[in-house]
Amino acid sequence: MNPGDFTKLFLLLLRLRTLAAAGTERMNVLFIMADDLRTSLGCYGDTLVKSPNIDQLASRSQVFLNAYAQQAVCAPSRTSMLTSRRPDTTRLYDFNSYWRVHSGNYTTLPQHFKSKGYYTMSVGKVFHPGIASNHTDDYPYSWSIPAYHPFSFRFEKQKMCKGEDGKLHANLLCAVNVTEQPGGTLPDLESTEEAVRLLKSRDSDGAPFFLAVGFHKPHIPFRIPQEYLSLYPLDKVTLAPDPDVPKLLPPVAYNPWTDVRKREDVQKLNVSFPYGPIPKDFQLRIRQHYYAAVSYMDTQVGRLLSALDALGLTDSTMVVFTSDHGWSLGEHGEWAKYSNFDVATRVPLIMFVPGVTAASSWPGEPTFPFIDVLSKPEHIFTNAKVIRNVVELVDVFPTVSYMTGIPTPQYCPDVSLQVELCTEGRNLAHTFHHKERGKNAELIAFSQYPRPADAPQNNSDLPDLQDIKVMGYSLRDWDYRYTLWLGFNPSSFQVNVSDVHGGELYMLADDPGQDKNIYSGLDHSMMIKKMASLPHDVSLWTRMRLQLYYHTAGLKTNTGKV
Repeated sequence: MNPGDFTKLFLLLLRLRTLAAAGTERMNVLFIMADDLRTSLGCYGDTLVKSPNIDQLASRSQVFLNAYAQQAVCAPSRTSMLTSRRPDTTRLYDFNSYWRVHSGNYTTLPQHFKSKGYYTMSVGKVFHPGIASNHTDDYPYSWSIPAYHPFSFRFEKQKMCKGEDGKLHANLLCAVNVTEQPGGTLPDLESTEEAVRLLKSRDSDGAPFFLAVGFHKPHIPFRIPQEYLSLYPLDKVTLAPDPDVPKLLPPVAYNPWTDVRKREDVQKLNVSFPYGPIPKDFQLRIRQHYYAAVSYMDTQVGRLLSALDALGLTDSTMVVFTSDHGWSLGEHGEWAKYSNFDVATRVPLIMFVPGVTAASSWPGEPTFPFIDVLSKPEHIFTNAKVIRNVVELVDVFPTVSYMTGIPTPQYCPDVSLQVELCTEGRNLAHTFHHKERGKNAELIAFSQYPRPADAPQNNSDLPDLQDIKVMGYSLRDWDYRYTLWLGFNPSSFQVNVSDVHGGELYMLADDPGQDKNIYSGLDHSMMIKKMASLPHDVSLWTRMRLQLYYHTAGLKTNTGKV
């Protein structure tokens, strides 16, 4: 038997074992997505945050410790994950186009499940609303019924935050008395109620379901119930360990956090553009509010999972928890997302597969009992299993398909604009039953971010397609983050590999925060000669991987470090 046949046989046996363990021919899927959530969770080693319900989920799940988004901004990332195509394939780098007419009629994850007889439902922010999902959240392609959006979200950008002057403002920091808000509620509270209602409606139906629930927090503004601030006294909150802009950071790489600057309370600080910094006392309050928003969102996850228990659906439902991208909390002098650093691209990725990641619960014993963080904030859980090697959000589509027993998309050909169903990610199914054998240097995550100019300007964070002049392509493996900022033509979607506007290389063993850019000290003349000998049609990703291997081999030779 050749290696390829052995792999196919192994995956077949894995699928049969998964389905047998679940006790059903087709598992349901509960797909939970947070908005702007970095890995600030207890199950990812954050010692300050209080996230007991997500940590409890992790204690019965497989936790991918190094999962990365393909672009650190909402619409491109969500479209990439849900189609399993990279931004250079969806050609969506901003919020202003719909991939089905802009690049290709690509099949989405929920659409794939719908085509296999699943009843698919969307609650809250799953696709990015607006043009990016055709103003319908991709209904009716992806969903069996129109997507639900909470009524109270329409107030999110209005003046809802009571300031020190007693008046209402459109602030960044916006802890509120929920009873004083319109309807006496908030978007994520409404989304949880609707999601629970939909779960109850499916309880008596024989068809399997795919329910996607997108929570809006911890996305700004931090419009959250004020009681969650009590979990994080300011004297317990610390500043980012690396609050300064790295000296050798190329200006094109910097994210000037313009959306944060637009909030009224931040405008009063008169922070200089583009590098700031924000006063330290206000930095502490931002971090306090972000953590409080995470705990508030965690409570909604707990309500949702406990409802799954109460309805007897846990043992027949795969649960996926993730985020669209991360969020900088002062690291490198940056706030928000909009960069290629780990704090912006690294996300939580947690998968619960009944009978596989955890044994079925005893009759009457809840798998995910609700934990009220406000009354019992201290809980300690141990992750059921962790995967340390690098994975990507484009891996989610093929993995969830396979683990629930429906056909898995094949890997995309080199040119796939006309291929409706395929994946540019990896099927991670083998990781559920196959022990991780340490570091795999071959596994790499690809991320990218567009810029309109070499220096930070007002539209650097969110340039429209026609304004993109530079694209930052970034590779992340176990040991390094390597980024090149290359000339980009938005009309042809072509990148010029010879037009280098800046570069970054970080050795993570010595520099886990990615603060010491060693790119300028590399031997670029030899690299240029080596790259010139490559065939013209070699992909950018292959070129960058070869460059990374060459540079790091030189580092190992010169320093003796791995």
